[in-house]
Amino acid sequence: QAPRKARKRVEGGASSNVFSMFDQSQIQEFKEAFTIMDQNRDGFIDKEDLRDTFAALGRINVKNEELEAMVKEAPGPINFTVFLTMFGEKLKGTDPEETILHAFKVFDTEGKGFIKADFIKEKLMTQADRFSEEEIKQMFAAFPPDMCGNLDYRNLCYVITHGEEKD
Repeated sequence: QAPRKARKRVEGGASSNVFSMFDQSQIQEFKEAFTIMDQNRDGFIDKEDLRDTFAALGRINVKNEELEAMVKEAPGPINFTVFLTMFGEKLKGTDPEETILHAFKVFDTEGKGFIKADFIKEKLMTQADRFSEEEIKQMFAAFPPDMCGNLDYRNLCYVITHGEEKD
């Protein structure tokens, strides 16, 4: 573990602008998520907190290696500032909404705002960075196609870039 002074400097440097990356309501949502994940309420998220969070979501057999890999993504102990910084870094890599929309529009030749779910599944599993069957299931669980088998990609793009569904 890093000496206290070094740890403070890392946390302080990381936090200097991380709070300016998000508006107050987003920070509050991240705080609520952090509180839910910090199962033992010690102010830090560790392997056991992650295991308990997965169990609360119904996933009981999470491998120790998987949990360790998650915790190792952080530069040190995961307090709220580190948690927020990690999300900021993840979201910083997200393309702008217009770029993601344009990528979907390539497949929507009639400009209807949706794509057949079977078609996009086939493309995602056979092109470029291929999705696994599990990743496809997760996507459709989060963004289920409508009764006709259409995926509303405009809403999907909005959620990817803003984090919540449009009304």
